[in-house]
Amino acid sequence: MATLQAARAVLLGLSVGQAKSWGLNRAIFYAAAKRGFKEMKIIHRTPEEIQRKPVQKTGDAYFLGDEVAYMMKKGGRLYFTMGGKAQTEHDFQQQIERRFGAAFSKAWSESLEIMRQYPKELLLSQSGFFEQIYRPRRDELASKWTEMSLT
Repeated sequence: MATLQAARAVLLGLSVGQAKSWGLNRAIFYAAAKRGFKEMKIIHRTPEEIQRKPVQKTGDAYFLGDEVAYMMKKGGRLYFTMGGKAQTEHDFQQQIERRFGAAFSKAWSESLEIMRQYPKELLLSQSGFFEQIYRPRRDELASKWTEMSLT
């Protein structure tokens, strides 16, 4: 999830560092969503707002299409947060890239190629990304990337 989300964010205009923060943040978010949130504030944007400004910062909220994550500035850099904790590029490297070992660059390239196959409108949709891009590939990529990391 984190790698595909990061690739998605790069194609939607975030820097690689910000995209890795986004990817790790969204992976944590979806893992927490599976277990159920105790309390969650939901912010919605209209299709017109998304069309006008696909990527938007407002206060401590950052919108990538219709998906929102909270953010903070730390050391002059923007990071996405979960529970008040920033997800940094270093965190992404320790929690995601390290699992892949030397195979990360291949998985990263493949993630970018997968994301390039889809129209921007689909990448801007939280449910579209999850249902049409991530979910159909989840098991196949997990197996493939696990095998790559072992060789």
